[in-house]
Amino acid sequence: MADNENSDLDAPVPLSEQLMRGDVLAANCPSRDVLKHLTSRWGVLVLIVLERRMHRFSELRRTIGGVSERMLAQTLQQLEGDGMVSRVAYQVVPPHVEYSLTPLGREAAEKVRVLADWIELSLPRIGAHWSKAKNAEATAAAQTLAN
Repeated sequence: MADNENSDLDAPVPLSEQLMRGDVLAANCPSRDVLKHLTSRWGVLVLIVLERRMHRFSELRRTIGGVSERMLAQTLQQLEGDGMVSRVAYQVVPPHVEYSLTPLGREAAEKVRVLADWIELSLPRIGAHWSKAKNAEATAAAQTLAN
């Protein structure tokens, strides 16, 4: 490799370019917000449900067990703001809103689906670790009480 090629690699990258490119490990990286939205407890589930088809708000809430109306609305707003979800409001009586994935959201849904599938398949092994940890905590607590 020529010396001038090395100097290009060693040249400092302007902060504005770093921010645009993203470095998820950097504290001020904008990709962290997107990562937080996509991988939040409800974000993953919304993406998985919408991957199948469009849903109304009430359908999403019924399908995703345990999510409050407030948290679902917040999650949908965040995902819409990130360009993952499309929201269409119909001016009918009664009014209703439909949510679907954008092309970008479909890409993201495929990725989180792989993670969710792996978790489901690995749950027996993960559960075994939970049991070990719980037993270790119980043993430590018993030893503390005995002393």
